[in-house]
Amino acid sequence: MPVSKSDSIIIVGGGAFGLSTAFNLSQKGYTNISVYEKDDHIPPRFSAANDLNKIVRAEYEDPLYSDLTIKSIAAWKSPLFAPYFHQTGFLHCVSGEAPEKAVGTLDRFQASAEGHETIKPHVVPINDTKDVRTACWQLDGPLPGWHGYLNRFDGYAHSGNALAAVYRATQAAGVRFYLGEQGAVKEIVYVSALRGRKCAGIRTKNGRFHPSSLVIVAAGAGVSRLLPDIGSSVVAKSWSVAHVHLTDDETAALRGIPVVYARDLGFFFEPDPKTSLLKLCPMGGGYINTDPKTGVSQAPQTLEESAFLPEEDEKQLRKLLAQTLPSLADRPFVKKSLCWFADTSDSDFIVDYVPNMSESLVVLSGDSGHAFKMFPLLGSFVTDLLESQQSQQPLARWRWKQPQAADGGKADWGGDVSWRLGQSKELSAITPAKARL
Repeated sequence: MPVSKSDSIIIVGGGAFGLSTAFNLSQKGYTNISVYEKDDHIPPRFSAANDLNKIVRAEYEDPLYSDLTIKSIAAWKSPLFAPYFHQTGFLHCVSGEAPEKAVGTLDRFQASAEGHETIKPHVVPINDTKDVRTACWQLDGPLPGWHGYLNRFDGYAHSGNALAAVYRATQAAGVRFYLGEQGAVKEIVYVSALRGRKCAGIRTKNGRFHPSSLVIVAAGAGVSRLLPDIGSSVVAKSWSVAHVHLTDDETAALRGIPVVYARDLGFFFEPDPKTSLLKLCPMGGGYINTDPKTGVSQAPQTLEESAFLPEEDEKQLRKLLAQTLPSLADRPFVKKSLCWFADTSDSDFIVDYVPNMSESLVVLSGDSGHAFKMFPLLGSFVTDLLESQQSQQPLARWRWKQPQAADGGKADWGGDVSWRLGQSKELSAITPAKARL
């Protein structure tokens, strides 16, 4: 039987999925909501969304996600979210050395943008270096062979600050939060039911049992540790992040630039005015951390294991800066890390009841590196599920996926997704030698 608005609901995870769900449930009149988060503060350091900024772009090859992002951008302009959304535009290009796959993906994204009646008026073709400089005069590098398009409908969101704002709003709405030792979930607790079993609540690492009518697992890259049944349908994957510290004058000079995205190299954002940090991310196949016992990739248990920038990624970011902002090409990188998220092989989300649990357990996962742009909407996907007359997700592509057979790790996990470039590598293969000692 579906949960009532007064029943106890536990949400595991205080990142983007968990916070958005708690907020949306509270706005829909659910009154007995608790969030459990293993970090001792929110935004949690383990969340992929605890970041300086994330791209918010509406053009997808898939119309479903384009329409959802357009709806989300409207929500980003509402009073709660507007302070954290910056509609600076999205300069989407490839360099002259880009491989065929990168060029093809760019072309499909551009066709999507130019073919959508809402997005099309904001799109400007970029045919050569002169067009790039017209779109963003601050780029004074050689920009060899750069071409693509500028979409002024897009921009970015200050993700960490947005999480903090929703946390405050959700607390004010009466949602309870348990953090640190009190909020670290050890396991989901099950009991026998007429048909199989059902979820009875959670047990935290301090040994306490917390009963609940419904448990929603929104644990990001840690989902498979709590729900082993999800198997290799969702794996932990990461891309690297680095920052350059600018002077006040450099920060001011780059104010208002679009997100600069070279599909074969990487991307960077307008620098943050408070910290003077310029965030950069390289493009690539990402990194996995396969458990040899299960064949499933899981995020490292500690933050320290991810606090570095792989050598290959550093070279790629140096090349990106040399082509765009050469005065920064040799600047030291700071705040370097791998950002872990929950990946699916087709980049579709999973928003569904776990099968054979009498509608007592929901999983919200599979952000696949592109969900944060929909942060204002993510929780509504859960409320829609709970209030649906069906006992499963009505959108077939977001349903529980039958786990794939474990094969000891798929080096090219998610490689068939058109916008991915390159193959995944194992964390053990790129971890600096001193970190392995």
